Amino acid sequence: MKKEYDFSKGKRGPVLPQAGKTRITIYLDDEIVESFKALSDQTGKGYQTLINEVLRSHLGKVPQPVTADVLRKILREELHVVPVARANTSLQRTPAAGRR
Repeated sequence: MKKEYDFSKGKRGPVLPQAGKTRITIYLDDEIVESFKALSDQTGKGYQTLINEVLRSHLGKVPQPVTADVLRKILREELHVVPVARANTSLQRTPAAGRR
């Protein structure tokens, strides 16, 4: 180890920034935090992640789940674009000799 290090070009803050996330300080009621921490133990998700999900849901920014109807619509659109392969004529059945 060096006796002295040069921190003149150093920057404060996290080493790896997280895109799309902002660190804030927020005060919440104790019972709210305790409830989310209990829910966190049940679900295995972090309590801050759960709070974020609830806020997202309240604002209507939750991505909609893929339902059977949505999946059918997507498949119809994709199958309409992709041309159907022609059947190989050598694989088609032909009547056997002597059968009519």
